[in-house]
Amino acid sequence: MTADYIVVFVTVESEEQGKRIAEALLKRKLIACANIVKGVDSHYWWKGRVEHSAELMVVMKTRAELLEKIIQAVKENHTYEVPEVVALPILGGNPDYLRWIDETLEVCRRGESA
Repeated sequence: MTADYIVVFVTVESEEQGKRIAEALLKRKLIACANIVKGVDSHYWWKGRVEHSAELMVVMKTRAELLEKIIQAVKENHTYEVPEVVALPILGGNPDYLRWIDETLEVCRRGESA
């Protein structure tokens, strides 16, 4: 049952960008919720050099079958040349919370308010 659910991580350069991406995905009914986490200190390779950036992390909960649409929506709303969009399976969790994800996304797909 729980392999159907994923957590999607997207790094962003500003709170404004994080909110824009979260709202775009919520409006398109691709995620049940998003958390914007401040204070991400990123260290990474980019174009042959080690770089450092102050970023934020958008953490989203959704269903696995929506991942490709989420990736496309993030690319449409992100300023990075290669935005980070990675998903991890939810291997377990509060059954009531997982049911809430299903109900929220199903209600949203029908065009109702969650």
